[in-house]
Amino acid sequence: MRAAPTILHLDMDAFYASVEQASKPSLRGKAVIVGGLGPRGVVATASYEARRFGVHSAMPTAQARRLCPNGAYLIPRFRLYQAVSEVVMGLLRELSPLVEPLSLDEAFVDLEAGGTAFDSESARETGERLRADIRAATGLSGSVGLAGSKMLAKVASEEAKPAGLLLIEPGTERELLAPMSVRTLPGVGPVTGEHLRRAGITTVGELAEAGEDELVRMVGRSHGVGLYRMALGLDDRPVVAERDAKSVSVEDTFDVDLHDRVRIRTEVQRLADRCVQRLRGSGHSGRTIVLKVRRYDFSTLTRSETLRGPTDDPAVVREAAARLLEAVDTTGGVRLLGVGVTGLADYTQEDLFAQSMAEEAAAAAEAAAGAAGEGATAAVGQEADGAAGAGAPAGPAGPGGLGGPAEAPEAGGSAGEPEQAPERRWAAGSDVLHAVYGPGWVQGSGVGRVTVRFERPGSPPGRVRTFRVDDPELEPSDPLPLVGQEDPRTTR
Repeated sequence: MRAAPTILHLDMDAFYASVEQASKPSLRGKAVIVGGLGPRGVVATASYEARRFGVHSAMPTAQARRLCPNGAYLIPRFRLYQAVSEVVMGLLRELSPLVEPLSLDEAFVDLEAGGTAFDSESARETGERLRADIRAATGLSGSVGLAGSKMLAKVASEEAKPAGLLLIEPGTERELLAPMSVRTLPGVGPVTGEHLRRAGITTVGELAEAGEDELVRMVGRSHGVGLYRMALGLDDRPVVAERDAKSVSVEDTFDVDLHDRVRIRTEVQRLADRCVQRLRGSGHSGRTIVLKVRRYDFSTLTRSETLRGPTDDPAVVREAAARLLEAVDTTGGVRLLGVGVTGLADYTQEDLFAQSMAEEAAAAAEAAAGAAGEGATAAVGQEADGAAGAGAPAGPAGPGGLGGPAEAPEAGGSAGEPEQAPERRWAAGSDVLHAVYGPGWVQGSGVGRVTVRFERPGSPPGRVRTFRVDDPELEPSDPLPLVGQEDPRTTR
């Protein structure tokens, strides 16, 4: 514990939903829910307007729609959230070299290490200045907690929500914590909270009065000792600037259980490719490949395989994931699949076996092509194209969330009967650009039509127009910045 409140905790307010409201002026002040939109989707973030209806994070989207039927339900735009997060984290690093990010929208900062605060007055000034800088740089609000420990700083930022600042003076911790619910403390979830409630303990003050021995008896030594220290406001954990990533993974929940083994295998290949993209993006390689399968009855199986050395080769990860899938019984259906890589390293070690196998396959293909002549060469080329696409998503997602079946080579059908182009799909909330009307976002689509609202960050609420889903003048677009870089085009 410090004698001055020089540990700062920043928590952006309803981050994903606030970014959507900032980029879509017509949604400001309205209920916005960001998350999966399918029957099995889950809410990632709800705006404060939506929370009044009882909608909250981790709630099934179907339940949220029942509670808030008139809310705006949007897909997440993680690239935009990441870009805004980088701006915010950059502001935090200007305050101190010791910044400990917990997620895209949350971090601890050691102000004393940065020489920006040594007492309550300078800490408060720094916190207020930070909130103003975030507002100016992003147009968003964040809540700030200041205290002598990480636990209390996090409690303070939660109490300050939304868009506030709370400073806990050293020496007042127990008085402030005493009337709060035990669920306020980190690590006290629904199960522990219910266990304590049955014992007559509902507030932090009652937790402190119970004593360490009683808490150890109730919840075990490690948890009991930690709970007692937190109830007294004691926390000596330092702010850690860098947290080493332990794993990289991706997973998908399907609207309908998958039964077709070929489809399941294709989805695993697609997830493996996405996982490698994320792995490379983080500058890592990994040694252990993990497959996660949640079946129709909610039972979850994990299988793993450890390679001889770290890799970021998508072919190696795909092959390992496919081998792991062979050991899993998917009879009855699969509702979730995931692929992950653990045992991360900052370098790669070529998988010589996989490399030699690829070279042998390439040599065999060349030999077959040479022996079969021109006609066979064309057939081999088409077959290779098909194999290359086997591990790709069924619908390539563009920057604006446009999806559709992957482009295939021209089929050898009858002359004069061109294959019909697949219908384009537009996800609610995705960014688009129209050749005439400029930038906008998808409000909804169906029955061959897509409805777009044309507006941009900082503009008045825009007009709505409807187009055919295959309108050649409409295309997916990158998100626009929330602040600055004004575009001379106006909403029509």
